[in-house]
Amino acid sequence: MVQRLLHFLDASPVNFLAARNIASYLEQAGYRHFDPRETLGEVKAGDKLYVTKNDSSVYAFHIGRKPMAEAGFKMICAHCDSPTFRIKPNAEMLCEGGIVKLNTEVYGGPIMSTWFDRPLTIAGRVIVRGEDALNPKTLLLHVKRPLLQISNLAIHFNRQVNDGVKLSKQKDMLPILGIVTSELEKGNLLMNVICTELGISQEDILDFDLYLADATPACTFGVHNEFISSGRLDDLSMCFAGLEAMIATETVDATKVLAIFDNEETGSQTKQGAGSPFLSMMLKRIALAQSGSEEAFYQAVERAFMISADNAHAWHPNYSEKYDPTNHPVLGGGPVIKFNAAQKYASDAVSAAVFAEICREAEVPCQRFVNHSDVAGGSTLGNILASSIPLRGVDMGNAILAMHSCRETGSAADHVFTVKAFTQFFK
Repeated sequence: MVQRLLHFLDASPVNFLAARNIASYLEQAGYRHFDPRETLGEVKAGDKLYVTKNDSSVYAFHIGRKPMAEAGFKMICAHCDSPTFRIKPNAEMLCEGGIVKLNTEVYGGPIMSTWFDRPLTIAGRVIVRGEDALNPKTLLLHVKRPLLQISNLAIHFNRQVNDGVKLSKQKDMLPILGIVTSELEKGNLLMNVICTELGISQEDILDFDLYLADATPACTFGVHNEFISSGRLDDLSMCFAGLEAMIATETVDATKVLAIFDNEETGSQTKQGAGSPFLSMMLKRIALAQSGSEEAFYQAVERAFMISADNAHAWHPNYSEKYDPTNHPVLGGGPVIKFNAAQKYASDAVSAAVFAEICREAEVPCQRFVNHSDVAGGSTLGNILASSIPLRGVDMGNAILAMHSCRETGSAADHVFTVKAFTQFFK
């Protein structure tokens, strides 16, 4: 099970590739793609369908034995984007010696220093000319070799580097791409890579959404291989756990929903984010197709339950003072329910009790996380989604170290625990 996760992480360096891979797993499991521009038509028990938005979010539905108005729906949601660096238009910057660096901008909130001195690659989507201006074609790109690096300044030029350095996003975080060897390569180094990888000509390229990604494969480590080391554990590990549970479970009374959103790291306020009405529109269409009445959707919402799955902070043995003294989850201790008095998480006593009971039934340990009262916490999907669909729900995730680092650390046992809990939930 852990090896499958590692394979998924390696194949999903950015949101677009993650969405494509999730869709591929769903199709192999018998889910059919639905184009939301078409009429939904008849929906019957046992039907499996999925839709995508912007090539970067995926929504899967396994229709239950009973109409949603009677049995509601069970939803697991997660997000497929992670902090990184986006390559800007006109990105190539020619320097002395023919060295070319790329102009980038920060996406989300990465720990920038962790991106230094490691092999990086690029991945994302390239937009090429289609049949007409309104319908260009999208090609996905993943350069599967080390291609770039953001190099540190030598300590000899910055003796205070180990005392803490303020990094400039515009100056310090620009990756080296290569050295120009001919006049023809000037201004074309990046485009040459794209064209070679995709087998297209530069004249066909209209634009791109390309990002940096760690080129080092995901792995396990520790005396017992008990830890997972990878970029993008937040939140691809939760995406994959939800996917495995969705595929592994049969038709039940309630409709099962897996919602993989994009842009959580930048606030979710996009057409493919948790703040979009797209998911509620799809659920309403399904409820209408089953009953012919819009009232069925509102009944379904009142009978539904949501698990908002986004990773939590594991207790760090070097920084115990940063954590709440009585609610600090540990690696390997099981899924974590997240609480916040300012309502940054959807969890309350009722929804936490529901999820804890699901864990008990699955024979899985369960932990709780609350921020140290002097440390501001982040927010996640649950409360954003609940503001548009008023669902009962819980915010939870697996405990990880170094959240938003280029390479995060999780627990192999926790991944297994969470898949078991999600599977029990869908049953």
